[in-house]
Amino acid sequence: MNTNINQEALAFLQSTYKLSADQLEKLLVLATNSKNAYSDIYFQVGTEEGISLQQGSIMKPYRNLTGGAGVRSVIGDKTGYSFTDNVNYRNLAKAAKTAGAIVKYGSGTEAIKESSRSASSQLKDLYPVEETLLGVSLAEKINLLRQIDELVRALDERITNVTANIYVSEEIIVIATSLDELVIDRRPMLSLGVTCLAEDGANKQIGRSAGGGRVDFSFVYEDDRWQSFALEAARDAINKLSAKDAPAGEMTVVLGSGWPGILVHEAIGHPLELDFNRKDASVFSKSLDQKVASELCTLVDDGTIADRRGSLNIDDEGTPTQRTVLIEDGILKNYMSDRMNAALVGKSSSGNGRRESYRFAPQPRMTNTFMLPGQSTPEEIISSVKHGLYAFSFADGQVDVASGNFTFAANGARMIRDGKLAEYVNGATLIDNAAKALKNISMVGNDFALDKGIGNCGKGGQSVPVGVGMPTVRINNLTVGGTGK
Repeated sequence: MNTNINQEALAFLQSTYKLSADQLEKLLVLATNSKNAYSDIYFQVGTEEGISLQQGSIMKPYRNLTGGAGVRSVIGDKTGYSFTDNVNYRNLAKAAKTAGAIVKYGSGTEAIKESSRSASSQLKDLYPVEETLLGVSLAEKINLLRQIDELVRALDERITNVTANIYVSEEIIVIATSLDELVIDRRPMLSLGVTCLAEDGANKQIGRSAGGGRVDFSFVYEDDRWQSFALEAARDAINKLSAKDAPAGEMTVVLGSGWPGILVHEAIGHPLELDFNRKDASVFSKSLDQKVASELCTLVDDGTIADRRGSLNIDDEGTPTQRTVLIEDGILKNYMSDRMNAALVGKSSSGNGRRESYRFAPQPRMTNTFMLPGQSTPEEIISSVKHGLYAFSFADGQVDVASGNFTFAANGARMIRDGKLAEYVNGATLIDNAAKALKNISMVGNDFALDKGIGNCGKGGQSVPVGVGMPTVRINNLTVGGTGK
């Protein structure tokens, strides 16, 4: 192993696990028992801390340490994977032999022969945190949580409970591959969340707000973020107290900017991941270079945005992340790929190989996925709707990749009447088809925003942090589920 070696990565493995470059090479050979095989080793060391306030009391803080390594062998579309929680040469050798044995009789012919780009020579620094998140004192965290509680309770007597939590983590990822690569990434993460309960008699409503990213702790104080999160959660709960039941039927729906991009992520992003399309299992399979959306729609996945929750210097295969235009002016241009699926269709990875931890093999996943802005103002979009729904926040959602059918619960919505925002509504659900919805986009706003840094994405039993975003968008003839008139 003498090409694309990051000396910091090698020094880390030597000091932490007493592994040499020669031993790494032997381990990769053990996992690579065929000329068509590719192998890699994914090392992960992490520390996470959390503390929360509930009912005015500080809950016991926690601190967890994680660490381990996973070995993968790939021949064609067959993957062998084994991991160990106790990293040393002997256990890694067992894992390497196991992974290699699983694919020993694989019949694949498309090998992962080279990386998309030289990982070590193009290493980015997207999240240069100046001070360690783990060094923030417990006293400072407790003080912040108490300030949040005091601020929210003073806003309205109908706020009867406040829950606030702070989570920080720092991970070190090292990836060694049979392509003579050895790279390292140090990944911080911070999140601050606030949940408020508002009560008016028997009517109880919950409001939430949160944010964060790969940033240092000063993030929560800049631009008075902690105050805005706290007040947003409280006002969300209070507004829902007077909300009516959402009506049902087909109508014009306006999606607000920022977090509503989660609908784009789920309903459109997942069907554009290459593993589904390579297997003809997506509604967008075999649709490259075809019109799949309104010409107003341009959709991008970008893992290179500084400080963002979904950003990575390298993906979980060691490939530098990139900006990938998925849909441009309504035309499908690209899918998101990892190394294995890209090799099987004769392409290079787009830097979207991701995994939850060393216990899992990677798969094609999104990073920060969003729709680009258009020309209309939000006011013009709202005023163009005689009767419809304005959805500015979403909760749970799901999509059937094969059909494109999706269901999303709007936990923040208002009616639009005669071009003006009207009453708040509860219980609105969007139930429709992604391919249809894309083509029914009729106006796109100029107010593009990314979410505040709260997204998590689930796929194949794995969860990874992601980012979403969009401008205000008008979609004609969407089906809305609700219990009101």
